[in-house]
Amino acid sequence: MKPFTIIVEFVTKPGAMAAFLPLMLGNARASLENEPGCRRFDVLRPDGEDDRILLYEIYDDRAAFDAHCSAAHFTAFDRATREMVARKTVTFCQTL
Repeated sequence: MKPFTIIVEFVTKPGAMAAFLPLMLGNARASLENEPGCRRFDVLRPDGEDDRILLYEIYDDRAAFDAHCSAAHFTAFDRATREMVARKTVTFCQTL
């Protein structure tokens, strides 16, 4: 079975990145440490774009991703950062 891969783009509201980034990094770390189906969780900041974060996430399958979305650390992150985010885009990818 091919892995389930997503790319997530966050654009934060002006001045929100300082509070957002530690929460994002904590969510990534908890995903890797606590979710057996999470293979990779990279947090990336494009050069020169201080208000934009990209995530590259690989899960064993869709079920592992769905488990991630209901994990306590993810739901806490989502609640804590909701007002900090101007835009969030999720792209589901096929591994070729």
